[in-house]
Amino acid sequence: MTDVESPTADPLVEALLQVELPTLGHFLEEGFCDPRIRPIGEVGRMAGRAVTVDLTEPDAIAVNRALVGLRPGEVLVIRVHGGRHAPVGAVTAAAAIARGAAGIVVDGPVTDVSALSAAAAVLPVFATGTTALTTKRLGTATAGVGRPVIIGGVSIADGDLVAGDENGVVSFPSDALSPEILDAARRSDDAEPELLARIRRGDPLEDLLALDTETL
Repeated sequence: MTDVESPTADPLVEALLQVELPTLGHFLEEGFCDPRIRPIGEVGRMAGRAVTVDLTEPDAIAVNRALVGLRPGEVLVIRVHGGRHAPVGAVTAAAAIARGAAGIVVDGPVTDVSALSAAAAVLPVFATGTTALTTKRLGTATAGVGRPVIIGGVSIADGDLVAGDENGVVSFPSDALSPEILDAARRSDDAEPELLARIRRGDPLEDLLALDTETL
């Protein structure tokens, strides 16, 4: 088995792992991938830095080159032009796990759904759907490794932050996540259990819910 280096702590990745992604949706408008990018199986929360592949042709060699260069904690992000061929299946997932990947995001379909679902707790995979039509060993799209891609309407560059959970996928450049936004999101998460408890016990909604912009 290939030796895999230990991941270096990344404060922004760690911060993303500690906030609910829908909470970020209260504070940010950009960076949220289209809902058609969905989890395969019961995934946990994942976050990491993007390793991008712009798959202009159905080329398995391009994906394999990106795989062998993955570092622990990174997220393989693939745009499939044409949206017909699956670049990820059981073998690709196993290789990504061996490299210590945090997850895989595909703007396109995947295959071997049972295998991907079984591994979802270790390697969350997100895609637009599934197919039996797969990439081939062409070697014609290898220049697309490391290129910026559009995933679910969001532009993602190599090294950008990517996170996902059962709600979907988000991606941000590092400078989009200020300490103020992250702190506000954490405070909101911390306050939510008590808010839900008060709603359930019948406290007046007028006292609990924001009813005008001045109370937001």
